Amino acid sequence: MDIEKFKTLTLNEKLLALKHHGNLLGPYERNSENNDRKVPGDIYELNGFYVYLSEDEKTVVPSRRNPLPISS
Repeated sequence: MDIEKFKTLTLNEKLLALKHHGNLLGPYERNSENNDRKVPGDIYELNGFYVYLSEDEKTVVPSRRNPLPISS
């Protein structure tokens, strides 16, 4: 599945894809769209793209770019 196909899935289908095929990369705090606060969640790698999943599992944001800092 590519990122474009992932975007068309329902929320439950996205959560199942992450549960069964996602690779948890680590925690991440994403800027909220409504204000200046940060929303905690996790970053997953899934088939060559990345997905942010909020702790409450209501926000799922796919991206082609890994937002986590590269560790050396």
